[in-house]
Amino acid sequence: MVQLKSKRSTDPEAIAHVGLDVLENVLSYYIRSLNMAVSRDLDEKLDGLEVAKGTGKITTLLLVDRHPGIRSSVIAQLVMRDRSAMVRVVDQMEEQGLLTRRADDEDNRAQGLFITRKGRELADRIRPVVVKQSRDFFPDLSDEEHRTLITLLGRTYRRIVGLPQQTPA
Repeated sequence: MVQLKSKRSTDPEAIAHVGLDVLENVLSYYIRSLNMAVSRDLDEKLDGLEVAKGTGKITTLLLVDRHPGIRSSVIAQLVMRDRSAMVRVVDQMEEQGLLTRRADDEDNRAQGLFITRKGRELADRIRPVVVKQSRDFFPDLSDEEHRTLITLLGRTYRRIVGLPQQTPA
């Protein structure tokens, strides 16, 4: 079971009596709280690697690896970040030697992103870590509940970023 390391040690008895008021039934409260905890846990698992500590680096690396020539604007839409923030992520990853930019053959104003050998090796290394962490972080969910949660959250995510909904298999 994943137990988060905290800089502050909180006595469980000290918080046991604290109700969450209306937040008890507010999905966004749980999503924000879990996002922080999941991100912290994943950063610990990826400690020392170029993609640790930051938003969008893992997604960028994996998408560039699977979609050579993808534009940073497309990734920005998928990770729901503004273009200027995405440019900073890409700049950093390019400086680290994980990816390169090249002018698009059809539109010289646009630049496609391409994985480097170092980037591909890192992508291959982190894929199993990311998948395992995703499952290990939620040990209290059955496999069916895990799939259901991914389906439900994925449906909302796809709507927000403008992707077509997947039809059930």
